[in-house]
Amino acid sequence: MPEIKLRNQPFDVAFSPSADVLCAALLTGEVKAWAYDEDGEATRSWSVRPTKRTARAVHFSPDGASVWMGGKSGVLVQIDTSTGTVIHEHTADSAPINRVHALSPHLVAAGADDGVIRFWDARSPTPAREYTHHWDYISDLAVWGDKLLATSGDGTLSAIDLRRAKAEPALSGDQEDELLSIAQVKGGAGAGGAGGGAKGGAGGKFVVGTGLGVLSIWDPSRGWGDSVDRMLGHPASVDAIVAISDDVVATGSEDGMVRVIQIQPNAFLGVIATHDEYPIERLALDRSGRWLASVSHDECIKLTDCQGIFEDDDDVEMEDSDVDMAQNDSDEEEESQTGDIDKAEERQPGDSDEAEAKRQTADWGSDSDEPQPRPKKTRKGQHKVGRERVHDSAGFFDDL
Repeated sequence: MPEIKLRNQPFDVAFSPSADVLCAALLTGEVKAWAYDEDGEATRSWSVRPTKRTARAVHFSPDGASVWMGGKSGVLVQIDTSTGTVIHEHTADSAPINRVHALSPHLVAAGADDGVIRFWDARSPTPAREYTHHWDYISDLAVWGDKLLATSGDGTLSAIDLRRAKAEPALSGDQEDELLSIAQVKGGAGAGGAGGGAKGGAGGKFVVGTGLGVLSIWDPSRGWGDSVDRMLGHPASVDAIVAISDDVVATGSEDGMVRVIQIQPNAFLGVIATHDEYPIERLALDRSGRWLASVSHDECIKLTDCQGIFEDDDDVEMEDSDVDMAQNDSDEEEESQTGDIDKAEERQPGDSDEAEAKRQTADWGSDSDEPQPRPKKTRKGQHKVGRERVHDSAGFFDDL
């Protein structure tokens, strides 16, 4: 598994939607960029430190020309991805910024620790919009059609209309648990959906990770009041989530494991990466849908090959199909042989009473006139140990 070693803890990671480039926000206030090849080997492109306090969040613009960073000091900066230079900077936010999401090349949404969501235009020194319907920190942001979705530590999910500035956001009921992460499935944008500027489709459903480890599934066609399904199983909080296919998500949990989960039908598919005992902070999928980046407190960025995962599943299915076909052929052959034996054992018109008596004595060794059960057929290569035990037992009683 390729790794990018760091000297400080990363808080967020994002892939460019237009090039094989990823960026990370670090504890030291730095934003670093790397170019990577098809084998996941990364080469550092540039590094910039726009703030002396923690850089918490990064997100690429839809065209990949710039990347936005939000920090603990409340600073929000736009960085040119080709040179690593700061293009614009906003410092009007008093609360630390916890999540950013670029909506256009010039417009970005920033969610703060006080629950306030602000829209900033790079060409204006003041926010274009401000929403205060959440009272606790904004944990994640996602785009669904013409809506901006936000999850919050106050236990609610909201949908903000991007077209109408005066429209009141739709707010869910209290889920009685922290909502920590969100990803779109069932018609959503898989590759590039996390960390990149690609907008989610207008259809599909959403999966939300919670503080108790429950995955809640939301269907926008049924409103934003409450979730429509829940999936249990995570032993700790689901702090990060990203869709890696139309119905499969990767989750990052507080126990340091990256799991693969199938959604509706719900199924746990396995663990694909681990950061030991360190909690997963963020996950991101590159534009090709192959490389999954995960960051934790172990001062590295791990890249997991998701394409290999699905190829392995296909190989297993093909092997299982071959085994089933071979087993069916074997069963048909056994049934054919058994039928021939049964026909040969049937009494022929010219048989004597003495021959028939010998055959009855050979059947199971029973003197009863009741019909005896037929011996169960055993497939080739199965229950070999059981047959050997039967023979050993018979030999034991013969000696007595």
